[in-house]
Amino acid sequence: MSTKASLKGGEFLIKDISYENVFIPEEFDEEQRMIAESSSDFIETQVAQYFDDLDNHKEGLMPQLLKQAGELGLLGISVPEEYEGFGQSFLTNMKVNEEIGSAYSFSVAFMAHTGIGTLPLLYYGNKEQHDKYLSKLATGEWLASYCLTEPGAGSDANAGKTKAVLSEDGKHYILNGQKMWITNAGFANLLTVFAKIENDRILSAFLVEADWEGITMNPEENKMGIKGSSTRQIFFNDVKVPVENLLGRRGEGFRIALNILHVGRIKLGATVIGAMRRAINQSVNYANERKQFGSLISSFGAIQQKLADQVVKTFSNESAVYRASKDIEDTINEFLESGKEYGAANIEGIAEYEPECAMLKVYGSESLDFIVDEGVQIHGGMGYSAETPIERGYRDSRINRIFEGTNEINRLIAVDSITKKGKKHKIDLYEKIEEIKKNLEPEAFTGEYYNDKHALIKNLKKLTLYLIPLVQEKFGRKLMFEEEILMNLSDMMMNLYVMESTLLRVEKIDKKGLKDNISVYKDILDILTHNLTKSIYGSALDAIGSFAEGEEADKLKTLLDKLTSLNPFNVKEARRRVAGKLIEDNRYNF
Repeated sequence: MSTKASLKGGEFLIKDISYENVFIPEEFDEEQRMIAESSSDFIETQVAQYFDDLDNHKEGLMPQLLKQAGELGLLGISVPEEYEGFGQSFLTNMKVNEEIGSAYSFSVAFMAHTGIGTLPLLYYGNKEQHDKYLSKLATGEWLASYCLTEPGAGSDANAGKTKAVLSEDGKHYILNGQKMWITNAGFANLLTVFAKIENDRILSAFLVEADWEGITMNPEENKMGIKGSSTRQIFFNDVKVPVENLLGRRGEGFRIALNILHVGRIKLGATVIGAMRRAINQSVNYANERKQFGSLISSFGAIQQKLADQVVKTFSNESAVYRASKDIEDTINEFLESGKEYGAANIEGIAEYEPECAMLKVYGSESLDFIVDEGVQIHGGMGYSAETPIERGYRDSRINRIFEGTNEINRLIAVDSITKKGKKHKIDLYEKIEEIKKNLEPEAFTGEYYNDKHALIKNLKKLTLYLIPLVQEKFGRKLMFEEEILMNLSDMMMNLYVMESTLLRVEKIDKKGLKDNISVYKDILDILTHNLTKSIYGSALDAIGSFAEGEEADKLKTLLDKLTSLNPFNVKEARRRVAGKLIEDNRYNF
């Protein structure tokens, strides 16, 4: 496979791509599978037995388990070998995140340490800072936390009031302020703290050791879910931070925070896959054991529909996450080969795919919410009992729509990022829009399976692209206040990316002969296409109704109907076949 990224960030909307040029999960090599298996084995043998103890905040347990993960090398997957890390690729790191993602609160603590806790130092730290701290974080000798959010600064991170003032002798910054919702706060040794120096308008970032004088904490927060993760408020009262612990340049903190959030978003898209698998396995195991009216409930069509839709959400999320992850990895490697430093190559490589990172955070978190909700429903009354594990999955899932920027913020980021790339001519968005304006006729269906799927996606792209300039012209600079319409467009883009990624995966599986039972994968694709085309239709209809009236609305409705035309198929039987495989295997094995 080519090491050059198949598309730039956001280009999926304007360019067609062959299945030959995408990575799919079936292509992980033996070493990557072994690393993933080791991660999974660690969760099942060392962590799973303590899920209840973790939720009850058993003293010292979470840091102990994190340190065990460090001893196995799992905390240093993405850290270079010179700092006692594993030095693995972005794609491998994502696969490990998937496996760890099934571990409820432990996965939150793990991701906070390896992601937002370690990556600011890894990507922005200088050699002295690396030498002092990085090996400790990679091995688990020290644990890390990330201090950005404040009581008055959530989504608007730069509104934070924490301040750093240079001491008279110029040797320290005196840090004062408050941070809240800080994961790993109760046991972290190293804090990445964001604050404004003097009267700066923009944040800077500092490496702060947790045992320095002047740092105090509130008790653990009592949360709806992820109860086992340590979440506390931290107060900084005249904390003396050596000037050499400024991370990056003065005023670079806001950029550091944003770029680390890009990573966190795509990583969350992978992490939820592990949680999805665990919830599906719990659902089908219960359905294969529970009898009602003299029959196993897994034999009932209503239950099979739920099981099948759980599978479709998971399979499609996998397809999109690993497609994007390989593009990110290839872009990072291109930057490295061009001479960029390690940190800059990673930062810029991930930032290139800002829209994909934002969309996959949304799709993954909302898919997991759907899956655990249906899991509770499959369990019936038992699903509402804290005695069953699906209840923990349901509670723990909810935070993912808030983590790494709320889903509303991420929807707005996705559409804003793509249109800005077009305006700056980083992608040929507006050139493509002018081209499709000249030909809005739908692509023809020929009866050939993959051709018709690609034709449908081309039609849906035409629709999305046609609406972008209409709403921009209608509202001008006031469009930023039309968040509902922007989120309609964002959902159309997101669903297109997921649908196309799943199509390319199934087509590659088929044409490369990677699976024996290709028919069930076509069923998954057919169900997804059916569901997402309806969703795109609904988003477009809402958008059109929000800005068009009379004759213009009628014309757009006619165009909408033409470009979303989909031949009916027996979705009921397709779901039953997908559920049938799940029920027979008694676990997610797709």
